[in-house]
Amino acid sequence: MNLPTKLTFLRILLIPVFITMFYVRFPFHRFVATGIFILASFTDFLDGYLARKNNLVTDLGKFLDPIADKMLVACALFAVVTLLYDSANNVMLGLQIGGVVCAMVILCRELMISGFRIVASSKNVVLAADKLGKIKTVLQMIALILLLPVPDFYEYAAQYTATMHITWGNIQLYVGFAFLALSTVMTILSGCNYIVKNKQVLKD
Repeated sequence: MNLPTKLTFLRILLIPVFITMFYVRFPFHRFVATGIFILASFTDFLDGYLARKNNLVTDLGKFLDPIADKMLVACALFAVVTLLYDSANNVMLGLQIGGVVCAMVILCRELMISGFRIVASSKNVVLAADKLGKIKTVLQMIALILLLPVPDFYEYAAQYTATMHITWGNIQLYVGFAFLALSTVMTILSGCNYIVKNKQVLKD
């Protein structure tokens, strides 16, 4: 097993650690969970970079890498959805519904593209990642990094004044949700673009 594949395995192993830190309560535990999420996300960049640079691309790596990515994003989305439904955060109903819709769209798109890639693989067609997909991924990561620690950010900012902690906490929440909504739009566009560009895969 080469180094990029080991990093992919590490990303998978970090997922239960991330979820545990997110839900097990101790001071600023969601800051810790977000740090683990950032570390896991960085391994996604690093393993791909090392595999391409050192010509270490393997079938096991090609199989595990996208699965690890989807597992990490799916778990983070579920965490954010439960966060939006935490009544202690005084979140509007619109954000609650919007968060669920965004999560559903993103996960459904990933399932659809995974099925599309299975069909392509059966026809020995190699599908390269496109620019829209990379933009979508970056927007997703920014959104999740902003949203995951929101409750702890409220608590941290509360050290100043009641008004300030509500204001800055809300700013982080709304900016994070804006990135989540934007990433959802890019998810739809990139998914449609991916299939249209490779529509020959679906031809008999």
